[in-house]
Amino acid sequence: MLFLALIAQAAIAAGPCHYDRTAMLALDQAAFDQDMTGGWRKLEQDGCEAEAADLIRDWRIAHKAQDTILFWHEGQLRADIGQTAQAIALFRQSYKPAAKDRVGWNHYVDGTIAFLTRDRAAFDAARARLAALPQPAGFAFNGPDGKPLPIRWPLNMNVFEGFDRCWGQPYKAAYACATPMRIVHVPDRK
Repeated sequence: MLFLALIAQAAIAAGPCHYDRTAMLALDQAAFDQDMTGGWRKLEQDGCEAEAADLIRDWRIAHKAQDTILFWHEGQLRADIGQTAQAIALFRQSYKPAAKDRVGWNHYVDGTIAFLTRDRAAFDAARARLAALPQPAGFAFNGPDGKPLPIRWPLNMNVFEGFDRCWGQPYKAAYACATPMRIVHVPDRK
């Protein structure tokens, strides 16, 4: 009984931001970054954005990873906690080569940076470029199960709509203003 009490006390003392660093750093990128309930995302869900951002940084360094999405996710977490300069620097590292940007990612990065710097003209220009982007032929967005998902085009326009509605708010609040990206069809009830 005393042993269980000590374990419970240790868990409380560790708090929600405690995690097994060795195990996290050992994860492959899919488990670390794309598992919506695991990896760094579990820390974020527990309100530990700073710890999650540091973990992404440490994972990138440990794995010598240069995947732009890792810079982006760390940047988002840093923006969430008000580390704006660090977030912008990370976002700038997430640009894709123009030839590989089929979905307007670079416009999204431009607009997000403009939102963080409160540059309305640059934001409106990035939003217009994203809105004008034609959907690539044969483009499909697949869910974790590999099946296509019905998604609004252009991608990330919903985030820009939220930034527009909540202009001047902190990043985390404005990001939460985004409308859902998925098009959800509710069957008629009879």
